[in-house]
Amino acid sequence: MRKKRILFVINPVSGGKKKTTFNKQVLEVLDLNRFDPTFKITNHANHAYELAKSAIDEQYDAVIAVGGDGTINEIGTALLGSDIPLGIVPEGSGNGLALYLGIPMNESAALRRINRFESVDIDCGKIGDRCFFNIAGIGFDASVSDRFASETFRGPVGYLRTIINVISNYKPKKYTLNIDGKVYEREAFMISVANSPQYGNNAYIAPNASINDGVLDVCIVHKFPLYTLPMMIFHLFNKTADQSEYVEIIPGKKICIEQEGKAPLHLDGEPMDLGNKIDIEVQGNALKIIC
Repeated sequence: MRKKRILFVINPVSGGKKKTTFNKQVLEVLDLNRFDPTFKITNHANHAYELAKSAIDEQYDAVIAVGGDGTINEIGTALLGSDIPLGIVPEGSGNGLALYLGIPMNESAALRRINRFESVDIDCGKIGDRCFFNIAGIGFDASVSDRFASETFRGPVGYLRTIINVISNYKPKKYTLNIDGKVYEREAFMISVANSPQYGNNAYIAPNASINDGVLDVCIVHKFPLYTLPMMIFHLFNKTADQSEYVEIIPGKKICIEQEGKAPLHLDGEPMDLGNKIDIEVQGNALKIIC
């Protein structure tokens, strides 16, 4: 029987973790009687997307993201519309999608999942030709992502440090939302559009979100007094954000968000500028994920 050809796309800087021994570990754990691995390292923005696109032409049987949600985003976007599944070895700062899917954080355990080669179909959010598989956001979390992208100190500790630096000067903004034809005017600290429930590190912004229900959860975090921040954090990590008086969650399939002024947006933690008006829609069963 022909071995399945698997491309491992390795982000060398994700999560602040060195990956110098990763290839060796794959050769020790992966079932080499069934799989033929190839390794490629990313060296610039969007390189993971380019490598995954080439993998389609080269008829690989799977592409594995060795990185965080940003690496997953690039590869997943490239694989949309193909039958090639995406695998994940979580190496990011948050690993939101991997945690939700139950993919182990341990490298060897994640590789053993790939040996099973079982997959599920998941939805994605689309903004033009851009996609997100976990969470897109505008407001505070996008400002954090924008600042974190330029930080040299990576990993969860670096991310927490960035949050503290941003929150001290951040001001809520006014937004107009159109969700499946209904208009909402809101002043919000941030707005997250969730395909899966959590940002990463088990911080759940949309506890009831599902990756395969054909709906996105629009999570509006209203302006809140700073003294309630500890309780807001408690809700995030206790999967009860929807019970906070400062959080409003509205499900939708077609979403338009307009903001006052210019501010960054993030897709799966990667900051970008898509203007002050964004149109989002869900695409069902868009991507196969090995889990």
